[in-house]
Parts: sequence; C-alpha cells; structure tokens
Amino acid sequence: MTVESTAARTPRRSAGTKAGTTGTKRTTSTTTKKATGAKKSTEPALVQLLTPEGKRVKNAEFDGYVDGITAEELRGLYRDMVLTRRFDAEATSLQRQGELGLWASLLGQEAAQIGSGRALRDDDYVFPTYREHGVAWCRGVDPTNLLGMFRGVNNGGWDPNGNNFHLYTIVIGSQTLHATGYAMGVAKDGADSAVIAYFGDGASSQGDVAEAFTFSAVYNAPVVFFCQNNQWAISEPTEKQSRVPLYQRAQGYGFPGVRVDGNDVLANLAVTKWALERARAGEGPTLVEAFTYRMGAHTTSDDPTRYRHDDERAAWEAKDPILRLRRYLEVSNHADEGFFAELETESEALGKRVREAVRAMPDPDHFAIFENVYADGHALVDEERAQFAAYQASFADVDGGK
Repeated sequence: MTVESTAARTPRRSAGTKAGTTGTKRTTSTTTKKATGAKKSTEPALVQLLTPEGKRVKNAEFDGYVDGITAEELRGLYRDMVLTRRFDAEATSLQRQGELGLWASLLGQEAAQIGSGRALRDDDYVFPTYREHGVAWCRGVDPTNLLGMFRGVNNGGWDPNGNNFHLYTIVIGSQTLHATGYAMGVAKDGADSAVIAYFGDGASSQGDVAEAFTFSAVYNAPVVFFCQNNQWAISEPTEKQSRVPLYQRAQGYGFPGVRVDGNDVLANLAVTKWALERARAGEGPTLVEAFTYRMGAHTTSDDPTRYRHDDERAAWEAKDPILRLRRYLEVSNHADEGFFAELETESEALGKRVREAVRAMPDPDHFAIFENVYADGHALVDEERAQFAAYQASFADVDGGK
C-alpha cells in the first residue's frame, strides 16, 4: 500500500471531472482493500518515489503525476533546493553575527517545501508559517524580502496578493483557519483554484487546526493542509503530540490523509498535485503529512543538543533530500559536473547578495515595541519603557560614546 486514505468522501461540488473521479476511486479502493483483509504493515504507509540512495521506485498511485517530468525540470528542483539551503545558511550566519534578531531554519525540509511549492498553480493561494522559505522561493518572493521581519524593520516585506503568498504567520496554527476561510470564499466565488496551508507537527495540537479541519470538512473547502512533521515541536517529540500518526487524524473529520516521504522531492510534488486536484474538483480538503526532519535548531534561540541525540541526526543525514536527488541526476545522466559547478557559483552569488542586502537595511527601532500597545497609553508600559531605556543606556561608555 502506498496511501493511507482515511475516509471516502462524497463530493459536494463539480466532482464529475477526471481528477475528482480518480481521487474518489483511490480513496475507496484503499479502504476496501483494508476491509477485505489485505496484509497490514507494521509501519504507516509512506509514499516514496525516490529512495535515499537516489533510486527511482514505481508507485501506481502517484507515478502519473511525475512521469512526464523532464531532465530540465529535475535540475530545476535540485537548483531550488540548493539555493534555498544556501539562503537559509546565510540567514543563520547573519543572525549569529547580530544582523538578525532571530531565524527559523528549514535545513532538512527542502524537499517537502520545494516539491509542494512547485505543485502549485499561479492562481493557488499559500498560507505559510514562519519557516516556508522554500515555498516563498517557488512563489517568486525575493529571499531578501523575508529578512526584514527577522531584523525587526518591517512586518513582512512583500505584497501577499502579488505572489498569492500570505505574510509569515508567527502565531502557531492560526494560518490554517485563515486558509480555510479563504478557501470557503474561493468555493463561493466558483473559482478554479485551491488553497494550501502549511504547519508543523507541534501546531497540529493547536485548537485552531482542529477548528480548521472541522470547517473545511463541513463546507467542503478546496484546501490542502500540508503538515511538515519534522519530528520535534521545539523540544517535544511527535509521540508526545499524538497517539496515532498525524495523517490519520483526518479520519475523524471525514477527509483523506496521506503520509509522504518528506525528504523525497518527487513524492512531495506528486502527492501535492494530487491533493490540489482533489480540491479543485470539489472533493474537499486533504491532509498531507510530510515525514521529514528538522536538521537544525527550532530557531536560532534554541539548543537542540539539550533534548536530542547526535545519532538521531546522523540517521536522517543519510536521507538528505538534496543528496538523494543529486544521486538520481548523476545515475540517470540528467546532470553533469558543469551543471553542479555553475550552481555552486550561483549559490555563492546568492549568499553575497543576501549579506549585502541585510547589512544595507536600517537598524531596528529598539523602542518601537512599546508603541501601539494601548490606544491611550498605559502606566505599566511607560514603566517598562523607562526600564528598557536605562538598560540600553548602561551600554554607553563613560565618555558618552556609542
């Protein structure tokens, strides 16, 4: 079995299309096989098209979504992941140098983000968390525009409607409700587009996510819930978030859930295309659990060595998403050393551009945090502002220098 489809659902809107019919049959056939005593696996079903060794494996359910992919498109996916990782590494370094206040790294999650991001159409709408740098790249958001918020000089550096990519959401899980409401509007408008909401395994425990699942199921909203299960909700492992695999949670709400190898860019591309087609065909929401790993810290304020072991990281390093696609490109003769060398040069140029852009940004106003807290001011805020001003002044030298 390749898909754990947790519920068959009767379409409420224009389900007569080919994509819709296919999705319904897939869900029903999986459920039927389980009911007739098919051999059960001890592990949850996992959609995988590319092994960690870079070997292409067949999958009757999802091969059709990537069979036509060209060598150029494969190189494009590789390029996306490499440049996204380079940008992410540069941002982490800039934070360590004091240029950014905080940074949330995507290291290890490139395949989940690039694969799903490249599955989207231009008219689809994305609701991200604060870690979807790869999806932002796919939507055409300049990487340097992501950094202003983390430097504290703006609340987001891009127009959401210009790229159909919403501003980063810091409040955990709330974007799933925003996505559901937007998707319900899309359905009422009769638009032929879909919505995707990104969130993490920790966010799946939030009430907002449960409410989003309920509303999207009841109103058959054209939304894909894309959960990047990177195994750790800051310092809490997934097993302390759920008694069942996360994708199975969809069962209680009446829509399908699928677990995909989150380090396999082809599988993420295929599964997300399938889920988006279901949404557009009127078959309602889908939960995709991308089973991956957060290679770095939760954010640059976190120390993962305090709660997880090096051998765990080492095991996941062997499943690296970029390395496995490179192996496939090399074995298939889809890329040569010249391609990889040119990409390395492009990667370094991107890092240089990001450094220069951040250092050209203004310094944040340290006292802006105290503004607009209350419309008419507040004595406690005034007291805290004065305390902070005294703290800042303590860094000045005796001669009054900076």
